[in-house]
Amino acid sequence: MKKPRKKVKSKKSRKLLWGFGIILVVIVSFMTYIFSSVTSPKIVYIPQGSVFKSIAHLQNEGVDVYKFDALILRLLGQPQQGWIDIKEEKMRRIEYLYRLTRAKAATRQITLIPGETTAIFLKQLSDNLSLDLDRLGEAYEKHAPYAEGNFVPDTYSIPNGISEEELIVHLLNESNEQMHSWAKELNNQYEKEKWLQIVTKASVIQKEAASLSDMPYVSSVIDNRVKKGMRLQMDGTLNYGEYSHQKVTARRIRSDRTPYNTYKNKGLPTSPVCNVSKDAIVAALRPAHTDYLYFVRGKNGDHIYSSYFSTHRKNIVNATK
Repeated sequence: MKKPRKKVKSKKSRKLLWGFGIILVVIVSFMTYIFSSVTSPKIVYIPQGSVFKSIAHLQNEGVDVYKFDALILRLLGQPQQGWIDIKEEKMRRIEYLYRLTRAKAATRQITLIPGETTAIFLKQLSDNLSLDLDRLGEAYEKHAPYAEGNFVPDTYSIPNGISEEELIVHLLNESNEQMHSWAKELNNQYEKEKWLQIVTKASVIQKEAASLSDMPYVSSVIDNRVKKGMRLQMDGTLNYGEYSHQKVTARRIRSDRTPYNTYKNKGLPTSPVCNVSKDAIVAALRPAHTDYLYFVRGKNGDHIYSSYFSTHRKNIVNATK
């Protein structure tokens, strides 16, 4: 009877050894993994959302992280949102994940106002953030889907040390995501060519409107003139690019031969005049129902609308008295 008992004990011992062996392998593998090295940019952007979204974003940026890292990250804490200053480009995985929950980059804010052109905004970025203007322009031409109107006017937090191309890509991605949200909210499809037409009309409204409440009426004048085959003849379309803040003169109207000159060309310009707000997009999609064809800025700064040229001429005279 003693021999069978020894066999049972021997089997139990082997199972225990196997169990300890497996546990040891798991522990060693885990330790090897968390102490493996990770290479990452010193400054990374962490979007709002879950830890899995954060890890997925870092993967898309070329950082060597995986879904399993999201589980470790959960144990360490919630990753910081926005721009994170990691300080080093290469470190151990566990340290990298820990820094995602603790480190935060020093940032500076910069504001793009509605109606501003990209040429002026890039100059603003260059001056305020000490970035190279030519590199900003090259990055914009490389990544921007349209010549103008790609940025959403807003106040952005920009990290110190970001490169020109990283900044442009980030601003374009943020703006593209916001415009997708606008399109969805307004029950409109976000298709490249269709959205370009909407932004182009909105940019003219942005340049011409005297106030937010004025926008739907400017939108209706644009539609009414286009339907009648009339030229828009709006000064704001000539405030494109570097001419954003320059007064439009009769000489300028005669000399400008670009598609932006709505005194010479029928219809809307072929591309947006400036970067536009949500209010301008809404006005472009939902114009007021009027038969107005003309408007002039009155003494109090508000626009005076009319449906007939004779009335428009009288309004001009009254506005200049």
